[in-house]
Amino acid sequence: MFIEILEFGALTKKTEFGAKFGSSPLFEHHTTSVVFVDPPDHTRIRKIFQQAFTPKAILGLEKDIAKLVDSYLVMMQEKKTFDFVSDFSFRLPVDVVCSVLGIPSEDRNLIRDWAHKILGALEPKLTPKQLDEGSAAVLNFKQYLKDQINFRKTHKDINKSNEILSLLIEAEGLELSETELLHQCIFMLNAGHETSTNMLSHGLNELINHRDQYRLLQKEPERIDTAIDEILRFQPPIQINNRRCLETTMLGDVTIQKGTPVHMIIAGANRDPLQFFEPETFDISRSPNRHLSFGLGIHICAGINLARLEAKVAFLRLMLSFKDINLSKKPKIANRIRFREIKEMQVEVSSF
Repeated sequence: MFIEILEFGALTKKTEFGAKFGSSPLFEHHTTSVVFVDPPDHTRIRKIFQQAFTPKAILGLEKDIAKLVDSYLVMMQEKKTFDFVSDFSFRLPVDVVCSVLGIPSEDRNLIRDWAHKILGALEPKLTPKQLDEGSAAVLNFKQYLKDQINFRKTHKDINKSNEILSLLIEAEGLELSETELLHQCIFMLNAGHETSTNMLSHGLNELINHRDQYRLLQKEPERIDTAIDEILRFQPPIQINNRRCLETTMLGDVTIQKGTPVHMIIAGANRDPLQFFEPETFDISRSPNRHLSFGLGIHICAGINLARLEAKVAFLRLMLSFKDINLSKKPKIANRIRFREIKEMQVEVSSF
């Protein structure tokens, strides 16, 4: 789920991140990837992504996603009790995005570690240790990707099965600089699993905690699309959006002065009683459901269709494969503010 989360304007972004990251590799990453740039650079870079995320291209991935999910289900049936995060909700998005980019799936733990350190640096408070670890993660990630890209450049036949990476490599020197190429790859590998993992973990957790909705989805799987939107509304994977007010503005009866940082709580907006009937109720049949978990405008989630497809295949197969899925322990929630992350969720399953 590629959710673009900051939009200050190009100059103020560099000012914001410069004060936070200095001249570190984190500054280079967070001012280069498509998620943090504005037009015309945003338009140029996002156009390349859109060629790979067409509805036709996404539908072509459905069989591959289904095969991955089915392989996890076999493991789940054998184990009966396991950590849903490490064995399913983390594995699926990483395996999908690694497949799309042509990155070996056995490297997924490396990618997860680097992603946590890079994205963790976006938390409101940054310690010197987080700055050092995040910077090292960017450097290690860049070197890893350079090796992967150089290998593909010398083995042209590989590119045919890796559409997105091929498009990015072909754009290097024409539409993308080498630095931009590397940071778009980091962005895809980070954003392509972090938020989707959280969506899958929280989705199952809410279905378990709302057994009537669990049974309803089992009985009426055609409700899957509204169920996914309700999961995203009820537990948005990203909790906070940031903006800087470029002009003095009135919001309701409050005056926001020019230059003021504004922190928008997505979880709060998604439970606005003026927008949602009984917002504290988890209702997989809710429609309309104009939640903000994918963002809006030009920075709307670039991988929205891929995220929905992963969730659709995952939840339908889970609901139809097991009579019951229950928590064997209380889920462990990460101590993070921006990202709503379940670190560990021990579950047990029973077949029909």
